[in-house]
Amino acid sequence: MNFLIRQIALKSSGEEIVRPSAVEADAITIGRDGACDIHLPDLAVDPFHARISPLSGGKLMIESIGDQPFDVDGRSTTRRELDVATGAELAFGGHRITLSADPETGAPTFTVRRVEAVSESAGDVELSTAFTLKGLLPGKRGSAWAFALLMLVAFLAIPIWSWATYQPLALQKDARRPAGVHGDTAWSSGHLSVAHSKLQNDCQACHVEPFVAVRDNACLTCHTQDAHQHIKDGARLLKARGEPQGFAAFQRAVATAFNRPAGRCVDCHTEHEGAGAMPATRQQFCTDCHDGLKGRLPDTKISDAADFGTAHPQFRPTVIVGMDGEKPLLQRAVWTDTLKENNGLKFTHGQHLSKVNGVAQMVHRRPGQFATNDSLGCKDCHKIEAGGTRFKPVEMEQACESCHSLTFDQVGGTFRTLRHGEPEQVVADLRAFYRGGAPARPANLSGLARRVPGDAALRSTAADYARAVRFYPTKGDQAVAQVFSKGGMCFDCHTVNRGGSAAAGGFTVQRVAQNDRYYHVGWFDHKDHRKTDCASCHVKAERSNDASDLLVPGMDGPGGCRSCHVGEAGAKLATAKVKDPVDSGCAMCHAYHMDSDAPWKPADKRKAPALQTAVADRPRFPAILK
Repeated sequence: MNFLIRQIALKSSGEEIVRPSAVEADAITIGRDGACDIHLPDLAVDPFHARISPLSGGKLMIESIGDQPFDVDGRSTTRRELDVATGAELAFGGHRITLSADPETGAPTFTVRRVEAVSESAGDVELSTAFTLKGLLPGKRGSAWAFALLMLVAFLAIPIWSWATYQPLALQKDARRPAGVHGDTAWSSGHLSVAHSKLQNDCQACHVEPFVAVRDNACLTCHTQDAHQHIKDGARLLKARGEPQGFAAFQRAVATAFNRPAGRCVDCHTEHEGAGAMPATRQQFCTDCHDGLKGRLPDTKISDAADFGTAHPQFRPTVIVGMDGEKPLLQRAVWTDTLKENNGLKFTHGQHLSKVNGVAQMVHRRPGQFATNDSLGCKDCHKIEAGGTRFKPVEMEQACESCHSLTFDQVGGTFRTLRHGEPEQVVADLRAFYRGGAPARPANLSGLARRVPGDAALRSTAADYARAVRFYPTKGDQAVAQVFSKGGMCFDCHTVNRGGSAAAGGFTVQRVAQNDRYYHVGWFDHKDHRKTDCASCHVKAERSNDASDLLVPGMDGPGGCRSCHVGEAGAKLATAKVKDPVDSGCAMCHAYHMDSDAPWKPADKRKAPALQTAVADRPRFPAILK
């Protein structure tokens, strides 16, 4: 039997497309499977849903293959007899099949049409998205606007409301935010550092005005003593930095347009980077100005510096060049291997650190009194401060007198000593000693000693003794001259000159000035180097036979800082031999706000006790006078 099948599809314009086909078979099938004569791509239809077979008298029988119902003229059924002449409407899922007789041949004609979607498969959608949640959610445009409004309310309107309600309270003394939700905390980009942790819930302590970048005066409200400008001339500072180029210039323009001027405290001291210590200033913030500085400021006295490992000027220690009365004369000089310092001493390190001379023999004879038993060591004289940063000034009474005794008399078991550091008192004590004393009485004048018979010898001895008693007080001046002359107690260690007062016996002793800090624009912490032997840096100490030798190391050469320290990113000179390199940025040794305190150091290089050393009360150029 012949069957005609007409598939109807719709264009986007609504025009129908008819695809006719003829099937000659004893029966036809309807289903989702591609092998069916009437193919319906709909999940609501079984693969083989129904079968249509001819009956006598121009009738057809439609019946379900798998007991799945279908609709015939609006009624659900699984089996139905159809009259071709009368026609019928079959419904399978979202498809409608109209039965009619062909006008020319009278053959059964099935017109298949997809009607309004009654399931996802019936809609005009892509099969790849038909079975997802995409069709159940709002569209992209609507969602975008909804989320945009939500963000504006949550992170703009509510924070502004929180700020506005707290602003009147912020002006009160000891203002504290009330408990509850503070919407403006949503603007925070991270936790505050430990130093500012107490301001965690007080945003307006720094952010005084809304939508205005933090200003320097907000920082100076608290940092009244420990913060100041790098240089007072702000215009000169900006000139030293130079104008940014390329994309950096664009960034500067955008920042300026949004009220974020350059040169503020927060350019270097960044916050909201985590609840730890405030990070050290990166090397870039220093080299932005100091790299090529002379090209932008030709009149500057500061040398260019770009990286400690490759481009750093030689150190300039502050050395003592003499005395102006009681005041040491200090001068900064470029470090050289032959640099000298006039501190008023004749002490030599080479003589005292020798392992073969008389000093070493004395140490051998006094076991247990010194750090080692073969010679003097550094720690026998140099004592570290409590904080470990620097060493205490050497004191004669603790470090020297055990060997260099000032004893000049003994009364029973008591020893009389000259007063160190007081020349007038030394002269007075020696003169008083000889003025109030007398030479030892000869034994033959006591009447008990054996002597030559006769009075001649006795009279001669008595005359000599009387003469000695008479002139004994004059030996005080001889003793004074001996003490302050070559071979005397004072002369062998100190610089002694003529021209002093009568009270000082006509002599002057130069005051000893111990340089407590050589590098005043840099920082060195001995405690961070406690695992290193002293001679690793002070390489000339053991062979220095001149008291004026400067034993402080420079930047290069044996014992120099570049023996271990390289640039922030590990850069070093090709000629440098570094066994265990230590990456060293500017902030490891230098501080922007320079004072007597230690600069910031990276967390992995920081030792907490060393940073707490009390040095803020030291003078700017600390030379300890003795």
